[in-house]
Amino acid sequence: MTKFWGIVNNIESYICRTLLAIFVCLLFLQVVVRTLFNFSFSWVEELSIYMFVWFVFFGASYAAKMGAHNRVTFQFKFLPPRAIKFIEAFADLFWIFFNVYFVYLAIDFIFNKMNRFQSSQTLGFHLSWVYIVLPIAFTLMTIRIIQVNYKKIILNEDLRDPDSIDLEEVRAEIGGADTSAADQGDK
Repeated sequence: MTKFWGIVNNIESYICRTLLAIFVCLLFLQVVVRTLFNFSFSWVEELSIYMFVWFVFFGASYAAKMGAHNRVTFQFKFLPPRAIKFIEAFADLFWIFFNVYFVYLAIDFIFNKMNRFQSSQTLGFHLSWVYIVLPIAFTLMTIRIIQVNYKKIILNEDLRDPDSIDLEEVRAEIGGADTSAADQGDK
């Protein structure tokens, strides 16, 4: 049961990895076939584009899970950490409202307003299969935003942008290297 929840908790990561691997392999195959045999598959570029679009939207959901979306944070330098959590949560509330409204619009478009005969040019399937990523990814993103805020506010976990954590580690290493070099010079 824990393995199932582990997969569910990391579903965006698994989907992104799979999509990336497949569309990179497809594009590599297309380059090799074009170069060596002066031939190309007409469907590879189109499928790769659709897979890349799915990759981007699931990647956005994964970034929401990691708390890695871009934010304007300069003003937070002047506030206490507890206030920052609530201000970010309030901003995330607007993000959630946007996502819910966007999911509604996407579902309405896909099932009610989309041309029934609109299909992929080379693959021939209905484009609703491409657009269905919108409500799925934005729903997942909303769930991830709620999870992040629950962890920050209720569980009081320190969830920071992974890039800022890496930057702090680099600064610590550089600072440590500077002090050790200074120590070496003193000896």
